[in-house]
Amino acid sequence: MTLWFVFALMTVAAIFAVLLPLGRSGAAQNQGSEIAVYKDQLAEIERDLGTGLIAAPEAEAARVEISRRLLAAASEPAMAPKSSLKWRRAAAVLALAGLPLVAVGVYMPLGSPRLQDFPLAQRERGSGSGMAQSVENLVVQVEQHLEKNPTDGRGWNVLAPVLERLGRFDDAVRAYRNSLTYNGESAERRSDLGEALSAAAGGVVTAEAKAEFERAHALDADDAKANYFLGLAAEQDGRKDDAANIWRALLAKAPADAPWRSLVQSSLARVGGGTMPALSDETIAASKDMAEDDRNAMVRGMVERLATRLKQNGGDVEGWLRLVRAYLVMGDRGKAVGASADARQAVAGDAERLRQLNEGLRTLGLDG
Repeated sequence: MTLWFVFALMTVAAIFAVLLPLGRSGAAQNQGSEIAVYKDQLAEIERDLGTGLIAAPEAEAARVEISRRLLAAASEPAMAPKSSLKWRRAAAVLALAGLPLVAVGVYMPLGSPRLQDFPLAQRERGSGSGMAQSVENLVVQVEQHLEKNPTDGRGWNVLAPVLERLGRFDDAVRAYRNSLTYNGESAERRSDLGEALSAAAGGVVTAEAKAEFERAHALDADDAKANYFLGLAAEQDGRKDDAANIWRALLAKAPADAPWRSLVQSSLARVGGGTMPALSDETIAASKDMAEDDRNAMVRGMVERLATRLKQNGGDVEGWLRLVRAYLVMGDRGKAVGASADARQAVAGDAERLRQLNEGLRTLGLDG
């Protein structure tokens, strides 16, 4: 009610501001101003006569004419405009009372004064559902276009990832296959198809999906998506060491700002791998306050201690691979090659460990 009362006061104030001048009597003001004008004209004639601008006969004739008008103005009855004033005041009162009544009369049948506003969350849901509906409409339009133009490779390329985001995985698989058919072979398209096949299987890297990732890897050994899912396939097959090796190699080549780096790191931690030699909680806490040079020196010291330990106990294949990768991350490929040679020599008498080592070194890019 307070809000409606404020609105009513604002309406009254606005109407008064517009209509108040209509209710004032303008007759006396108009009469007074007319007499003042004639008096000014008489004074001006006297000034002109004194300066010689006009002759005496002309001045006299002008004085007579102005005096006649002055007398006529002074003799007009002051109450003459009463009827006009009365009508203006009546119009003002009618507007003051009528406008709010008309507004209420129009609003009541058309508006809903008792209807409460939607909560913010509901309005946001409405906005989100409207956006989702517009995306669905666009997808329908593209699908209709592709039904008429099935060889439009660009259309399939655009449609496939949208279908995947909408959760229509089987349709996405079909769209990715058509994209490959009409756009040609590429590692990216093979990886996308493999990802859609895995999504359709509930996140399981099936044999069919794995084959697509292997095809993508054959086309581009550095394809990040293919390498990640090949690691995931190894993990799902129970080969955690192989998964860790694949993901370590992927991180070793990854840019520092790669958006998928955290995903690979968490996956590596899940299978028990580490991106660097293990650090104690105390060491990690202390390293946070170190300068960059001091922190790097600390890491280098740990790497050297790992190298010393492996020379004393060379049967730790996982440790050798961690050491090689650490040298690669530090940019010292020469030491990485030397460590790989030492590792092969250390496990040369164990065929299985040598196989695991060679596979891990291959994933790190050190085949020979």
